[in-house]
Amino acid sequence: MKKRNLILLCITFVLGAGVPPAGAQSLGLTPAEFQYRFKPGQPFQFEIAMSNTGSTPAAMRANITDLWYNAKNEKLFNPAGSSPRSAANWIEVVPPQVMVPAGGTGKVKVVVTPPADASGGYYGVVFLESRPELTQAATAESKAVFANIRLGSLILLSAENTEKYGIDISDPQLTPPDATHPLKLDFDLANNSNTHIFPETKIAILNSDHQLAAKSDGAIQRFLPEQKDRLSVSWAGALPKGDYTAILTVVYGPDKVDTKEIPFTVTDSPKPKPAPAAVDLVQTTN
Repeated sequence: MKKRNLILLCITFVLGAGVPPAGAQSLGLTPAEFQYRFKPGQPFQFEIAMSNTGSTPAAMRANITDLWYNAKNEKLFNPAGSSPRSAANWIEVVPPQVMVPAGGTGKVKVVVTPPADASGGYYGVVFLESRPELTQAATAESKAVFANIRLGSLILLSAENTEKYGIDISDPQLTPPDATHPLKLDFDLANNSNTHIFPETKIAILNSDHQLAAKSDGAIQRFLPEQKDRLSVSWAGALPKGDYTAILTVVYGPDKVDTKEIPFTVTDSPKPKPAPAAVDLVQTTN
């Protein structure tokens, strides 16, 4: 079971734009992301805690949605059960409404009841939302503006012993380093697994004698099933003229590793950095 104790804070405006309500930064939620491998057909539960450092209590109501993505890899929070691999209809929040006291903490239980035939990964979001509050009164020129606070916990589940892992690495484009640009390797990664992955990307640069000349790590990114994105790994350094091979390594899933070799040539030697200008020290006396 993995929990990420981050704060997700979203201000939702109704009837136009406006400033956030007073104390909008006073509410926090943990976990912001919950990962769990479940046994199909066996219910489980966990807690979501909300902290309130403001001076007034906050009434929060639970709302459960799907978690998916679009062609731009933007998160989608569609109605429960409308997205591929939805877990939203398995989830119940108890109690569905909670009062978070000023300067205190409120908790709810999230009860998940997966079906016996579940296989692979499933996803949802538990949002906790405050009541809309008036932030700008109506005037002759504009309508009244209401806003509420919405905090979300992403739920990433996978059915134990049913996961099937696979990725596809394609279209690698390597830019050799020069005097003004670092080495950069861009490539497409597609998650062909039936569950989510967090691929770790690394590059090792070997010279023509197969000796390690440089290495670098890329950022870790979440991929849901069938999700695709273009990733990059860079290295800020200089290489002498010569032929090299970049070895791209992607670690994903339990003991899953894919590699790809990309040969390249450095045609310009690194330019030496100019020596610092001499400074004359002049001592003055009064």
